[in-house]
Amino acid sequence: MSWACLENLNIPPCVWFQNGENRNAIASIVAGILFFTGWWLIIDVQVTCSDSFKGAYHLCGVFGTLSLFMVNTVSNAVIRGETNGRLGPGGARVWLFIGFVMGFAAIIAACWILFADFVTKSTAKQPVSQWAGSGLFLQNCFIFIASLVYKFGRVEDNFI
Repeated sequence: MSWACLENLNIPPCVWFQNGENRNAIASIVAGILFFTGWWLIIDVQVTCSDSFKGAYHLCGVFGTLSLFMVNTVSNAVIRGETNGRLGPGGARVWLFIGFVMGFAAIIAACWILFADFVTKSTAKQPVSQWAGSGLFLQNCFIFIASLVYKFGRVEDNFI
């Protein structure tokens, strides 16, 4: 089959992608979609598995979200020492470190809950739905990946 009939087809370019580099917009959209997906999964878990999913399990997602905000409030210029923030470069690095530790701790806690409360307690006589633990783990993974995409996917230079 010949595709020659499509050679003269002119499709106008998308207005949104015309202006050069859109790295910040794309990174923000991807991070937002990941963050939304994480919370959407945990809402689905709460609705479908409300009998086996304890309310305290939401703390993992809350700490992951707090980690996202902590990591992304520190600009790269303050970490490099180019500008002075309220805490200075050292304080900004400590703040960023605490934010990453909280993000990893949320993932580790979600993994712990997955195996301790859902994988090992499932028996042949009394099966436990593992979707609740898997959803909690996926929520925290998506939030942490969103935090990384939003932090390192954007460019802070105004002239780009």
